[in-house]
Amino acid sequence: MQETTQSNLGLSDLVVDAIYAGGRKGNASDDPLPQLLGVSNRGGFRYLGRKDSLKLVVLTTSLIDPSWPDELDPINGVFTYYGDNKLPGRELHSTPRFGNQILRDLFAMLHGRSENRKSLPPVLVFAKTGNYRDVKFLGLAVPGVRNLSQNEDLVAIWKVFSGRRFQNYRAKFTILDVTCVPRAWLHDVRAGNALQSHCCPPAWQDWVQNGSYRPLSASPTVEHRTRQEQLPDTDGFSIIELLCTTFSPNPFAFEHFAAELIRIMMPNISTIDLTRPSRDGGRDAIGKYRLGKGASSIDVEFALEAKCYDPMASSVGVRETSRLISRLRHRQFGILVTTSYLNPQAYKEIKEDGHPIIIISGKDIVEILRREFADLSQLHSWLVSFLK
Repeated sequence: MQETTQSNLGLSDLVVDAIYAGGRKGNASDDPLPQLLGVSNRGGFRYLGRKDSLKLVVLTTSLIDPSWPDELDPINGVFTYYGDNKLPGRELHSTPRFGNQILRDLFAMLHGRSENRKSLPPVLVFAKTGNYRDVKFLGLAVPGVRNLSQNEDLVAIWKVFSGRRFQNYRAKFTILDVTCVPRAWLHDVRAGNALQSHCCPPAWQDWVQNGSYRPLSASPTVEHRTRQEQLPDTDGFSIIELLCTTFSPNPFAFEHFAAELIRIMMPNISTIDLTRPSRDGGRDAIGKYRLGKGASSIDVEFALEAKCYDPMASSVGVRETSRLISRLRHRQFGILVTTSYLNPQAYKEIKEDGHPIIIISGKDIVEILRREFADLSQLHSWLVSFLK
């Protein structure tokens, strides 16, 4: 992986997934972004220019905050970013660094007149590496995502902290198909000549002039996840433990929970019906997923299998996956939900044989629930409702 040292930051191009190293003094001066881009050395949301006339926006993220799960989808080139109102006590837009105001204005301009795009600044996204203050460049981004409406790309969501409710933004950006951002263009951006520059990245220019989203999409090279990749972080295991404690005595209640979980994950599910607790034919639920919209839409059938296993004691193996595979009918797909993980042989066989099965493991469950519930007590109240 390419790495740029602190001494060369001011001369460097920005290369996707390259690391830009800061200092090693152990204080704020270690931050590489001031030297790299001329922005401040603090905050997740930084910019050049005036708030009402931005030249450049820089977003930084750790990608590991469980309460605010910023996420890069490298397959589709979509970056999900949460605003900076992360504690109660302030109105949505009353944040010290104006991050939420800027998010609001960026997306308002996006959905205004087409010529507004010429006034929108480039957005550069960086992730902390966890090594001192070094950062990795995730890409050149623009607000919005192809096929997402203005009601979906910037959403004010409610959260609860210590019993107090407050709002924050969840924003969707597209990472453009730009492998390298030239240093010469960054100079032109700071001078206010981003679009006129001869170094302007074609994908960004195309978006500004035509509104065309050309995402940096990448096909995965590894088709099956390891045990570690299927299980959550240390904090996430408290959620898995709560699920196992709640549902282990009542597997049918877990099936009900799994059905509601995939409704959250896949909003286009039109129907889902639980099978009988016994003689379920290898399927805990059957349902239909709607593709398309309106009169032109079609329904595709699926079968659900749910396994509430302690990940420290059991994994889902070939026996369980073969049972689901054998019960899939022609043109059906399967969904397997487990609090644990698939062992390597089962996962590998599904992928190599091309079985149409969606795997929702312990890590996936935790990520979904973290987005929906503020704390364990709120989650517990929801889980108990499935036992009634």
